[in-house]
Amino acid sequence: MKKIFSNGKIATMEREKPFAEGVVVSDGKIIFVGSNDDVLRYKDDDTQVIDLKGRLMVPGFIDSHMHLLNLGFFMKSIDLSVAKSIENLKALITDFIKENSIEAGRWVLGRGWNQDHFDVKVFPTRYDLDDISKEHPIVITRACGHAVVVNSKALELCGINRHTKQVEGGSIDLDHNGEPNGIFRENAIELIKEGMPKDDIKSIKDAIMAAQEKALSYGLTSVQSDDLESAAGAGYEDVIEAYRELVSEGKMKIRLYEQCLLPTMDKLMSFYDKGYYCHWGDEQFKLGPLKILTDGSLGARTAYLTKEYNDSSGNYGIATYTQDELDKLVFYAHERDMSVAIHCIGDKAMYMAFESIEKAKKTMPGKNVRHSIVHCQITDEKLLERFRELDVIAHVQPIFLDYDLHIVEDRIGTERAKWTYNWKTLIDKGVNVAFGSDCPVEPCNVMHGIYAAVTRKDLAGCPENGWLPEQKISVEEALFGFTLGAAYASFEEKMKGSIKEGKLADFTVLSEDIFEIEHDRLKDVEIAATIVNGEIMWGSL
Repeated sequence: MKKIFSNGKIATMEREKPFAEGVVVSDGKIIFVGSNDDVLRYKDDDTQVIDLKGRLMVPGFIDSHMHLLNLGFFMKSIDLSVAKSIENLKALITDFIKENSIEAGRWVLGRGWNQDHFDVKVFPTRYDLDDISKEHPIVITRACGHAVVVNSKALELCGINRHTKQVEGGSIDLDHNGEPNGIFRENAIELIKEGMPKDDIKSIKDAIMAAQEKALSYGLTSVQSDDLESAAGAGYEDVIEAYRELVSEGKMKIRLYEQCLLPTMDKLMSFYDKGYYCHWGDEQFKLGPLKILTDGSLGARTAYLTKEYNDSSGNYGIATYTQDELDKLVFYAHERDMSVAIHCIGDKAMYMAFESIEKAKKTMPGKNVRHSIVHCQITDEKLLERFRELDVIAHVQPIFLDYDLHIVEDRIGTERAKWTYNWKTLIDKGVNVAFGSDCPVEPCNVMHGIYAAVTRKDLAGCPENGWLPEQKISVEEALFGFTLGAAYASFEEKMKGSIKEGKLADFTVLSEDIFEIEHDRLKDVEIAATIVNGEIMWGSL
């Protein structure tokens, strides 16, 4: 059956025809874009006509970096993002245990706390969680995902004590008696994951299905997601199998491009030995770049910096790899035409990433790769130019400004902060910029991301003129980042990201015209409908 979407304002993201009034769809593909009169000429007895009623239709939103599976698990755990103190956090966990009648011995999981939102800005410890229960193993993950805190019962079940060795590229925090205080950072978090109950394929599928509904509600038709290490005790093959089963069962509504977190050379080599490779899969689920985590987060003070933290003397953050280790991973992937997507928040981590990418490109030029840096936060003038010189994609999460603009100057000082979050500079240099959310670090609300990129304000509307206002971008540029810019990052710009004949019929319909309203109202625009393959997957028209 053909479908005609008519009587709308269609923002195509195509220069030759930037706006239209209607779209004709057949078999999940766009077959015509044009005026109302022209699209209605395609109408026959087997055609459904859908009246957009003057609303704005844009290409289906694409989140270029998130964690869909983690979002699903987060939705089933305790939401600690609202905690305003350690006492408040403890009350939330206590109430959850009571309300859900959780038996002693069962694991209790929470996520989303941020010590910068507390009245006293310190991490909770095992001793705080012990006040809640010594019978339930409790694990709470910081909002950024780069630090967790556990109680004594969890330490016991994971076999961790004062004799446990420190982990390279991570940290087990100790109290004044040399005992683990329950705080684990970066690679040390794996010690906790290894001791937790294993997630089976059914639980993985359930989490994915819950998360995709949330993503669809925000207008997302495609996501680029880091999932392979998200399931406790499960290997990357289990996660891939879960996705493939959902596709074969017809339950995968959203398109997913996997950013493959394979943190060791052994896992990466195993991945290839088992027949996987970059672009393995189909339009619904496809394996993408090698994801590499080189440092932590700014909020947890684990982002790896060239100079010490302004508010933590002697602390430069954490590097999860040596330069040689990083070089080997990047080289192995590059040699096999597998792009790399390297998590870098700190400037030192970015220098390391660019060095590895440059070595690989010089040794093996002409490879079919699109290497990228994920987050790109603490930059300087030289690093901004390196994106252009090495043709590296910048995966940016504009909504990070909502929190980070309040801490970045404290963390690194006012002068260094001037060169950070410089997205307009990257765009003006011709760098390919793809926008995302890093959900569940932040919600995958695309309109919040567009608002932050355009206004440079937090969600409360501060500061009045925006933080580093010279880095504001236009609505068109922000929309590009969540459509064609993101599609380019997954080698899919010829099949999605704009509304053009021959492309996938993936659209997002908005409640208001984002090109006409005041910029401060962008964050309040709602999703009227999310359309994948020409079918309404969320909302109604």
